Amino acid sequence: MLSHSPLFLYKGSFSIPKESIKLLSSLPILLMASPVAIALFLLFSSAFAVVSSVPCQDVLTLSKQGGAVPVRSDEEVRMLYLEWRAKNHPAENYLDLNEYRLEVFKENLQFVDEHNAAADRGEQSFRLGMNRFADLTNEEYRARFLGNFSQMRSTSRKISSRYLLREGDNLLDSIDWRENGAVVQVKNQARCGMLIIPSMVFVGSCWAFSAVAAIEGINQIVTGNLISLSEQELVDCDSGNRACNGGLMDNAFKFIINNGGINSEQNYPYIGQKGTCNTTKKNVHVVSIDSYEYVPRNNEKSLQKAVANQPVTVVIESAGRAFQLYRSVRFIQKINFCCESLAGKGIFTGACEIALDHGVTIVGYGTENDKDYWIVKNSWGENWGESGYIRMERNIAYSFGKCGIAMYPSYPVKESTNLLNLISKI
Repeated sequence: MLSHSPLFLYKGSFSIPKESIKLLSSLPILLMASPVAIALFLLFSSAFAVVSSVPCQDVLTLSKQGGAVPVRSDEEVRMLYLEWRAKNHPAENYLDLNEYRLEVFKENLQFVDEHNAAADRGEQSFRLGMNRFADLTNEEYRARFLGNFSQMRSTSRKISSRYLLREGDNLLDSIDWRENGAVVQVKNQARCGMLIIPSMVFVGSCWAFSAVAAIEGINQIVTGNLISLSEQELVDCDSGNRACNGGLMDNAFKFIINNGGINSEQNYPYIGQKGTCNTTKKNVHVVSIDSYEYVPRNNEKSLQKAVANQPVTVVIESAGRAFQLYRSVRFIQKINFCCESLAGKGIFTGACEIALDHGVTIVGYGTENDKDYWIVKNSWGENWGESGYIRMERNIAYSFGKCGIAMYPSYPVKESTNLLNLISKI
């Protein structure tokens, strides 16, 4: 995790990540070729000195500043941007500075600093950071990565009483399907070949990742086998959805049922754009499901009962700037020596409504410092949130849940064959 930070200070010294070492090692040649490089070298030198004087500085987690908003020089901001870009866009020429992107980064950094200072004062329950979306305006982030689920609701909804909370039900206080071996690593949907078409309001392949995560979970729970499954098969072959222009998890379930199953990620890997359906790979059925159902709507207790039994797909509103730059620091004790007091601040309580725009998967729930939360797996890679996850507050005053999380929960059904096998042997 140390590579997530440009500088880690300890006993008065600092270390530079591999990206920066590679960048700096090329400077002697560049210095002979370009006066611009000389200026950048001096900029790097002064910026490193500025940051090294600030304890616990981390461009991604932006650690504790005692409740005061940091005052950053232009040189420091530029250095942080260069370090951020080396981490997030390593293929780009670091000399080709995009001043517009730098300005967007600077504005987001100011927003993050102000929010985190409020968190240090106890006014926020979570923290922000300069994650993979740090050089995007909120408008760009929403246009490139979010869709509009409100216009794609299924006409036939199989509301089930399977997980309806009943009197006398005793629910687990907490569950984390990651710890139970039912969750594969966080994946990255990337930008998925977005088409700029005015009539197309849906962007991204989150629906495929949400559906697949739920199927991976129930398959492991029933069979004991955790297999990473193919989102690309859904993007290429599921005509009931719109590939990179959006879709619904229940349509994905329907496709897999009608197809007789789904292939593995290894056999049909994700490429981040719609391709021609590979019928040979499509007909390889590594995992199958029997049906799919919906948790009773706007009922967080029934949703809790469902998640206690398996990962569940949900749609949420994630358009806010705080959601965009959510980082938290739950893991900071493991990666930074000086900021242990920040541990535990990470439950998302930020402002959001119910204009549903993003499909994700709930893989657990719990309570921390008397605040209930959902453990939500996202598909934006590990350089977002808590290593790819977000903890969202649970049991709020409104029945639809935080950001609409309880409005349209669904799950795949896979019946256990163990009992049938036992009966057949009698």
